Amino acid sequence: MYRYKPPFSKGDKRMANEIICEKNFIKDIFKRWYRVPEYQRPYVWEIEQVETLLEDTIAAFRSNAESQYFLGSTVLKINEKSSDNLTYEEYDLLDGQQRLTTIFLMLAVIRDISENKNIYDLSRSAIFQEENDFDNQPERLRIVFDIRDDVKNFVDEYVKLDDGTKKLDDLKTCASNNHEDISVRNMASAIITCQKFLQELKQSCEFESYFKFFWNKILLVCVATKKFDDAFQLFTVLNDRGLKLRNSDILKATNLHEIKNDEDRKIYAGAWEEMEKYFGDDFDKFLSYVRTILVKRKADMTLLKEFEENIYSGKFYDRATKQYLNRAPLLKKGKDTFKYIGNAFDIYRKVFELRDFNGSFEAANYLTLMTVGLEADYWTAAVLSFCQKFGFDTIAAYDNFCRFLRLLDKKVSADWIRSQTPTTRIENVNAVIKAIEATDTSDKLLSSLTFDIKLSDLEPILRADIYKKRYSKYLMLKLDLLYHGNSTQFQIPPTVSIEHILPQNPPPNSQWRKDFSDAEREDWTDKLGNLILISRRKNSSLSNRDFVEKKKRYFANNIELFSNSVRVLNSYDTWTFADLKQNHADVVKKLLEAYR
Repeated sequence: MYRYKPPFSKGDKRMANEIICEKNFIKDIFKRWYRVPEYQRPYVWEIEQVETLLEDTIAAFRSNAESQYFLGSTVLKINEKSSDNLTYEEYDLLDGQQRLTTIFLMLAVIRDISENKNIYDLSRSAIFQEENDFDNQPERLRIVFDIRDDVKNFVDEYVKLDDGTKKLDDLKTCASNNHEDISVRNMASAIITCQKFLQELKQSCEFESYFKFFWNKILLVCVATKKFDDAFQLFTVLNDRGLKLRNSDILKATNLHEIKNDEDRKIYAGAWEEMEKYFGDDFDKFLSYVRTILVKRKADMTLLKEFEENIYSGKFYDRATKQYLNRAPLLKKGKDTFKYIGNAFDIYRKVFELRDFNGSFEAANYLTLMTVGLEADYWTAAVLSFCQKFGFDTIAAYDNFCRFLRLLDKKVSADWIRSQTPTTRIENVNAVIKAIEATDTSDKLLSSLTFDIKLSDLEPILRADIYKKRYSKYLMLKLDLLYHGNSTQFQIPPTVSIEHILPQNPPPNSQWRKDFSDAEREDWTDKLGNLILISRRKNSSLSNRDFVEKKKRYFANNIELFSNSVRVLNSYDTWTFADLKQNHADVVKKLLEAYR
């Protein structure tokens, strides 16, 4: 089988520039040889998608086993290969690899649970071809996965070998979140899911009939061409018509299309995959930071269109003059893009994996505050832009980086607290990025007016009620950091809540009712000075208890202590109206000093 052309009807008469489109059944599809190229995304189908494929095909079988069932389409690039002077064709899976990989895994399960020799032989030959020296037949998997070595190893152990899919304990371990490779996790989960469905068909005595339907009646439309340009165009057209690919997938394919050398393409695809693995579902978000650094204005179209029209194009739309103006492209497609994004990724990791520098945790602590406390992350692009230009590898550069983070945090949070519109807040950060680009030293940047805020607008807000405001948790975290300092790491527990010292609804006979009038409670309960941070598990133990009991219970077990909370509970033996007012004055002053 290996030496022959695959069963496209046009056979050897195909021209190099011809696009072939045919419908093929499963039994035809798995007579060919496929490769998942290194530039493809991982196997990302989760249990829900695998279950849907199984449920739909089983329902079609039970409805009418004689009818054909259309499962979708694939886009293939035809590659001429040779082995021992024999030529054959191998197909790069540009589109449809998730579906075809799932069927490949199904066939391995079918092979391992079948008691029918014919089914066993057919499914086994659809997975793997053994070496046969007498027939000049090399060893070969029907689908070769170039995306990662971990995937190749998994397929060799659990798919290629007979009874590999029966190793359920090992597969469950692979399917757990502990395994670092997303393809391996999802493949293991898919095999376990197929086992469940197909074993149920065996128990209902439908297994062999279902396989006959599956093998002979399920079809896909296969579109193939020898030219990479044509195959890529088909890939992008199908995506435009509704296939659910991420922006990052298409951006990768677009730029790999510009790299003609196979070895270079493999290198850049591998680097891209490392970034995908690092960010997971947030990769598109990271690419939006890169877009912002380059374009320096609020996005007004999709990420892909932004790259095409505002980064790769030689023209840009000038909002001031309301016309298109000529300029050099901000990036070129291909290697230039991969290098730029790769450099931004290196900076991102260096910045956000930073702990201390010369014993100072200030940069890491402010990044933690901003990441956890602020409601949006558009400020990240400014951080990357600053480090891209000025770095933070020396003591002086690190000190300026810390100054920059304090100023950026001040600007972004003040705009948010003062209820500036999202557009205004984003454009203010873009103004910071523009200032970074236009300034030759970080000292000049940090002494500019770029970070100025109107303190007179902010002060009344800090003195008023803040509880249940969107920014209340951020202000409490900022206050906690200010008292915490930067000689140790600022760590925020995953579950944090805001506790009232004077309760919102104290019991009728409590000390609180004696120490506070109804009017005082009405005016002061939700102010900054009456609030502390606490973990949620401790929150339930404090509640409406009197102050002395709250102190005792807060320090019990000495876990998840917040610096400002510790300060308050250590500094005050009572919590009267005078105590509350004094603490309120202290914390407002502390925040105003930071904003000033």
